[in-house]
Amino acid sequence: MAKTRTEKIDSLLIEIEQLENKRKQLMQAQKQQERKDRTKRLCRRAGLLESLLPDTIPLTEEQFKIFLEKTMLTDQSRRLLDEMTAQNAATAAPQTAKTAVQANTSPVAKTAHAAQESREDEGTDEGAAQG
Repeated sequence: MAKTRTEKIDSLLIEIEQLENKRKQLMQAQKQQERKDRTKRLCRRAGLLESLLPDTIPLTEEQFKIFLEKTMLTDQSRRLLDEMTAQNAATAAPQTAKTAVQANTSPVAKTAHAAQESREDEGTDEGAAQG
């Protein structure tokens, strides 16, 4: 028995609703996984920090925040972080290029040099905003 146009439309609307619900479920699962990954990362890094600096354990949250601000926001620590970030970008660029060649597309990842320049520009802007 052939379906009428109205029945076909109704069938498609039901299918659209089902697909939309499936999309929502997948997005929720992705967000939940991202939260789990973040929590795991934060716990690992905080544990590492406490193991390297056990004297920070008795500090209050405010004292710990001040300690981090004063030690991590120095020029030396900023340069070190920039270098490490640039290294990560440099190693990610060849991997992205390899993947792009396999997919027959062009690479879109920043090069280490471009990433370094953008961070320097941001630092200049921040310094002008603070000064």
